[in-house]
Amino acid sequence: MKGCFSSVKFNTEKCKFSIYFLWKYRYKFLTLKIYVPDKTNHSGFGMSEKAIVVIPTYNERENIVPLVEAVLDLPVKIDVLIVDDNSPDGTGEIADQLSAKYPQVHVLHRQEKNGLGRAYCDGFKWALERDYEYIIEMDGDFSHNPSDIPAFLNAAKNADLVIGSRYANGIRVINWPLKRLFLSMVAAKYVQVITGMPITDPTGGYKCFRKHTLQQINLNNIKSNGYSFQIEMSHIVWRNGLKVVEVPIIFTDRFQGSSKMSRKIIWEAIWMVWRLLIQNGFRRKPRKNNIKNTG
Repeated sequence: MKGCFSSVKFNTEKCKFSIYFLWKYRYKFLTLKIYVPDKTNHSGFGMSEKAIVVIPTYNERENIVPLVEAVLDLPVKIDVLIVDDNSPDGTGEIADQLSAKYPQVHVLHRQEKNGLGRAYCDGFKWALERDYEYIIEMDGDFSHNPSDIPAFLNAAKNADLVIGSRYANGIRVINWPLKRLFLSMVAAKYVQVITGMPITDPTGGYKCFRKHTLQQINLNNIKSNGYSFQIEMSHIVWRNGLKVVEVPIIFTDRFQGSSKMSRKIIWEAIWMVWRLLIQNGFRRKPRKNNIKNTG
């Protein structure tokens, strides 16, 4: 009986905290209801340089076909590179079928699961070798909305890196439990406080790099994965004094497949922040402040 009451007390405390958190950030949460992605027709974008979306995959057979077709249906000319880590569920074979069907789709097969960061770096090098000017990284689980890509490309015309932010001008996440949202927001603040990098969503994985930006980074020296990879890449660009622009996005957690999140990824990100501070000579600022929020 005592155990029952202590259980009730614990749940009550959690409930009180949840109510307090929701009330404190009530105006930010309201942006979920009123925020609408940019539906502007960008068919006249007039981009002469090539653009490509790099999508790393591991066991994403449920998502890869609708995701790629959604990208190809955009009112901008864009290619797709699927980087598959020898998925046992047959994602690689499905990617090959998409490549055979659509000339804009390319596939890079890797022999084993070697981490998200290495997958992106291999995809970036592939794109640079083929002279793509705009190189977008996007998750393969539909958590990133392809309809945001035209806005990224527009912003990238006057930036070196565009970051899709879940927290610029409010909170825009769907299908996330409160615990994970709170952890993500604390992680963002942790990165800002330690490194001085004023990006609102440093762990976000929806980005558009310009060619010259990636050419300034030694991709062979990038060993991080997961959240730490996202933090490291943004920090390198920021500390080198390049122009970083944030574009508000709506993030929707996956409905198909399983998350690749692990404790190892979280701990790697925690220590990566201190490593980056050391690499920047314990400075908490770049050569000059170039962060700009387009929201």
